[in-house]
Amino acid sequence: MAEFGIESTAEEVLAGRDLTGTRALVTGVSAGIGVETARALLAHGAQVIGTARDPEKAAKATAEIRQKFGGCFTLMELDLASLASVRACAEAVRAQGKPLHLIITNAGVMATPFEHTRDGFELQLGTNHLGHFVLANRLVGLMPAGARLVSLSSAAHHYSDIDLSDPNYERRPYDRFMAYGASKTAITLAALEFDRRHKERGVRAIAVHPGAIMTELMRHMTPEIFKQLTDLAAADAGAADVSGFKIKTIPQGAATSIWAAAVAPADEVGGKYCEDCHVGRVTQRGSEGVRPYAVDPEHAKALWAKSEELVGERFI
Repeated sequence: MAEFGIESTAEEVLAGRDLTGTRALVTGVSAGIGVETARALLAHGAQVIGTARDPEKAAKATAEIRQKFGGCFTLMELDLASLASVRACAEAVRAQGKPLHLIITNAGVMATPFEHTRDGFELQLGTNHLGHFVLANRLVGLMPAGARLVSLSSAAHHYSDIDLSDPNYERRPYDRFMAYGASKTAITLAALEFDRRHKERGVRAIAVHPGAIMTELMRHMTPEIFKQLTDLAAADAGAADVSGFKIKTIPQGAATSIWAAAVAPADEVGGKYCEDCHVGRVTQRGSEGVRPYAVDPEHAKALWAKSEELVGERFI
C-alpha cells in the first residue's frame, strides 16, 4: 500500500481507486472539507448523499459537482442540533432501501458561545456528537459487511476529556474550548464502541483528525478567541508558539477521512484514531496522537450508555 502523510490530498489517496457501486453519506457539504470529501468520492465512481443544515447554501457550494456528477449526488437537509431533523433525515435515507457503504460524519461546530440545541444539549456536544450518534445508529442497519463509519474527531480532544456527570455544563463554568475538546473526545469514544459492537459482522468505525484547516469552522473566532486557541495548541505541543504548525489545504484536510474510509485495511484502522493518513499513537502529551482517555474501552462503553440516556434511545 502506498505511503501517505500530512501533505497527501484526497485525490492522491484515491489515485487508481474505483468506487463504482459504493454509496456514501457525508454530513456537512455546505463548505470546506465536506464538499471536497464528496467531490473526491464522486470523482472515483461513488454515489454520494450530502447533508447540510442549510440546503440553499449547500446547493451553491456543491453546484459544480452537482453539474458534473448529476444523479450520483443528492442533497438532503439535516440539522444536527435538532434530533427531530436527525431522525427525519435517517428515515428518509432508510426509505430509499439501499445499502450505505460509507458514512462520513464531517459536520460540526467549534468554539461556540454557551448555547443549547433544540433538545437542550450543550451546542457543541449536541451537534458534533449526539446528532451524529443518533444518525449513524439509525442508519447502521443499511451498512453491509465491509461498510465503514468515519467520524471526524480532532486533536482538540487533547484539551478535555468528557465529564459524563455533567456533559451539558449545568453545574460548572462553561469554557468554549474545553467543551469543543470534550465533544471530540466523545466522538472518538463513540467510534471505538461502535466498532466493538459491529466489527464481527464486518462493519467498522474510525475516528479521524483531519488536521488544522482554515475553514468556516472558525466562524466564531474573534482575534482574542483565536489567540486563546493558539495558546492552547502551543501548550499542548509543548512549544512557545504555533508558528511552525502545518496548516493544511482543504484537499489535504479531506485526505485522512478518505484514506480511512476507502483505502486503509479495515483491521488496521477499525476502532482507531487516525491522523495524517496513519493510525495515531496513544500518548499523554504532544500535539500528535490520541490521549489514553479517548481510547479507553470502558470509558467508551460509559459514554455510549450516557449518550443513549441523553437522546432517549437504545441502540444495538
